[in-house]
Amino acid sequence: QVHFVESGGGLVQPGGSLRLSCAGSGSFVSSYPMGWYRQVPGKQREWVAGIYNGGAANYLDSVNGRFTISRDFDKSTVYLQMNSLKPEDTGVYYCNRLTGKVAWGQGTQVTVFS
Repeated sequence: QVHFVESGGGLVQPGGSLRLSCAGSGSFVSSYPMGWYRQVPGKQREWVAGIYNGGAANYLDSVNGRFTISRDFDKSTVYLQMNSLKPEDTGVYYCNRLTGKVAWGQGTQVTVFS
């Protein structure tokens, strides 16, 4: 059962921007604090950003000030605006609940290259 569909990834040069989207199945996005995560080959998936139902957000230190997480309750969608991208931001990006995670989606690949 697919809960999340991530999209918006791509190839971008350092300094560029991308906007990722995570479309969820109704309450899977609307009722829970949500997060974005990323994974690179050979490393564990890491948390990148989180947004709570009241709108508060927090970020991994390395992306703070460059990334912005937001959500649209009507569309059951969570976004990640990524600016000033760096090569170390490369990875597959996923969304999921912050707690009580459900099955992961397929993610969306972000590649930042010189």
